[in-house]
Amino acid sequence: MRKDSPYYQPSINVLQNASLFNGVDEKMMEEILGHFSPMTLPKKTSIYPWQTQTSLFVIIKGRVKVSTINPSNGREYIISLLDKGDVFDIISLLGTKEHEVNIETIEEVQLLKMPIHTARDWLEKHPEFNKNFLPYIGERMRYLENSGSGLALYDTMSRLARLILDNVDTHSKMKKEFPVKLINDLSHESLAQMIGSVRKVVNLNIQKLKQEGIISSVRGKLSVNSLEKLLDKCKEII
Repeated sequence: MRKDSPYYQPSINVLQNASLFNGVDEKMMEEILGHFSPMTLPKKTSIYPWQTQTSLFVIIKGRVKVSTINPSNGREYIISLLDKGDVFDIISLLGTKEHEVNIETIEEVQLLKMPIHTARDWLEKHPEFNKNFLPYIGERMRYLENSGSGLALYDTMSRLARLILDNVDTHSKMKKEFPVKLINDLSHESLAQMIGSVRKVVNLNIQKLKQEGIISSVRGKLSVNSLEKLLDKCKEII
């Protein structure tokens, strides 16, 4: 990407605040962006495995879901939601086999795209970048580990409470409630797909959390009224 591109400064702003690029100096940031080209995808656009096998993507604006679907009944499980500053697909970057997952934009998304062989060459030439890259991979692995143990050990209410708690904006300046980020405007169907449940059960649990005054929902956007009570809901073991 050229420095006179209208996407250049917005991309810099996002990358400087992303954990993967935290502390990267200006010279290296310029070199990184020199390998990327910008692109915009509309809502509900699929990114196919063959695309992530040949290209690496960084999200500059919008959200992307990574999921898997049971071919026999069409049931979907959302593995993770990716936000600005996130990279996909890490598994394709580290391996050579096609990563069979479904990747879809939740809303209009702005991306940076780099040939995956260029990304691999860049990582090899800049081992100092591993101080950010390896912790980022560890963070993603920890998320997957927690999701797996949650499905095996905890009931639906606990998994839902944990999902909400993990996305609370604790740095908000609001005094009486804490807004929920990333998942705050998702449908109950999507929330169910993130915790391995069904829409009806999630809806009942959300209504219960509202009745107990733990969460609020205004115009479809979630906020938390009591972090302590929400944390208690995370501890129900099957």
